[in-house]
Amino acid sequence: MRTPSVAGLSPLGLLVLFLVVAPSPAHAIAINPDDFVSDIDNPFFPLVPGTTFSYQGISDGTPSSNEFFVTFDTKLILGVTTTVVHDRAFEEGELVEDTFDWFAQDKFGNVIYFGEDSTEIDPDTGLPISKHGSWEAGVDGAEAGFIMKANPFVGDLYHQELAPGVAEDQAEVLSLTEFLCVPVGCFNNVLLTKEFSLLEPGIAEHKYYASGVGFIFGERVEGEGEEFTELVGIGVVPEPSTVLLLGMGLGGLLGAGRRRRPQHAES
Repeated sequence: MRTPSVAGLSPLGLLVLFLVVAPSPAHAIAINPDDFVSDIDNPFFPLVPGTTFSYQGISDGTPSSNEFFVTFDTKLILGVTTTVVHDRAFEEGELVEDTFDWFAQDKFGNVIYFGEDSTEIDPDTGLPISKHGSWEAGVDGAEAGFIMKANPFVGDLYHQELAPGVAEDQAEVLSLTEFLCVPVGCFNNVLLTKEFSLLEPGIAEHKYYASGVGFIFGERVEGEGEEFTELVGIGVVPEPSTVLLLGMGLGGLLGAGRRRRPQHAES
């Protein structure tokens, strides 16, 4: 196909052409704490505290796994109460990255990414070696990004991370109608995105999100080296206060049982 010539176009025409062929994501998100809700229930990125998503795959040819645990903890950022997610990455069974991510959902259903505290770990010693990639919205010029839109549509392009020179991930929606099977099940109408960073040109991933579950599969589609990850399990633990109440209840029942025994023996 021949590329149309831009010769002879007016400055306005060149601007229109640029906007058509080179769309760019919107930048800053206006953060108003009153616009946020306590629960994160976006169907493509639900985060229920106590849930652990377990992944397995290959990272640059090495067997890898991830544990993505939605904690019961929160962190206040820019006046917004965010949910803390503990994400641990392993290679050949050894911890290589220990990260705390911060997410919140606005009243429209968008899940906003407020940053991460990431620590690279030396697998041989278990000691931290780098905090590279860490950022927090509102600090050193970093801004919050969309990790998942409320109503994604094909062609949608947005920043997930916007910390200049540190984290600049972007995502583009490619499809809303994929079908995919992973170890936990098969899913229809899966959301497919292409995710990439201006800091790592030539590298891109496809990521798949299932409604009601979230991220289920990812694979490198541009760049050298084999890399993929897939969801292999979902676990749920109760809130610590619930466990405490349950323990107190059981303790009370056992105590009552012990108190009743002497009366039963006398009868």
